[in-house]
Parts: sequence; C-alpha cells; structure tokens
Amino acid sequence: MPVQLHSHFSGDESDEARIEVVPLIDIMFFLLAAFMLVSLSMTHLQRVPINLPEASTGIADSKTPPFQIAIDANGVTTWDEKIVTLSEITGRLKAAANPAESRVLISADEESRHKQVLGVLNAVRDAGVEKVSFETSN
Repeated sequence: MPVQLHSHFSGDESDEARIEVVPLIDIMFFLLAAFMLVSLSMTHLQRVPINLPEASTGIADSKTPPFQIAIDANGVTTWDEKIVTLSEITGRLKAAANPAESRVLISADEESRHKQVLGVLNAVRDAGVEKVSFETSN
C-alpha cells in the first residue's frame, strides 16, 4: 500500500522525504564509543593468572612489547599460554630476528621457587638476550 504525503502548505509544493543527519551522527558516535570500549577490554595480556609480588622501586617501560614468559606458583613455565621447557625458551629466543636486541619480561608468581626463576633467567641469557625485566605489581 503506497504512502501518500499530504501537504500542509497551499500551492503546488510537494513534501519530500528527508533524512535527518543529526540522529545518524549521534548513532555513529555511540557505535564508535562502544567499539572502542570493547576493543580496550580485549587487550588484556593472554597468560596464565599469577599473583605478582610488589616492588617499591619499579620503573614503567614504554618501548616495544617484550617476549613474555610466566612462571606460576607450581613452577610451570609458559610462553603465550603454552607450556615450554628451558631449552625451548633458548631455542625460540635464538630464532628471533636479533637476540641481542630482544627483550624478555619474566612474570613469576610470588609463590614460585627461586630455582625455576633462575632457570628461566639462565635460559634467556644462554640465548644471548641481555635485556631482561621482572614484572611486579605496584
């Protein structure tokens, strides 16, 4: 059933359908804000959940993201949520484009053993990586 527009004006003027731009702009800003919030919520580090020890003298690092290796309370070492051995850590770091310029961030649970942390540190050093950091909570 066709819709007919009735003119409230006298004469031969016909009403034209108009698209209101202001509500469309409002909707686009709402969608933009929604997508930004969703994308920000998806940028969490993907790793095994661990409890980090606190440090009072930490310095925030704003350079390119380093390789992240995590050690949980049971001593299980993971890299990108995959369990790895110390020899696999050394091999993967040696396969990096430039191991001497690579950076590694070790995140060890506060309940992990010192032996596991030193083992990961030695594996990283064996690969030729000199820039090693330990993650702490503030």
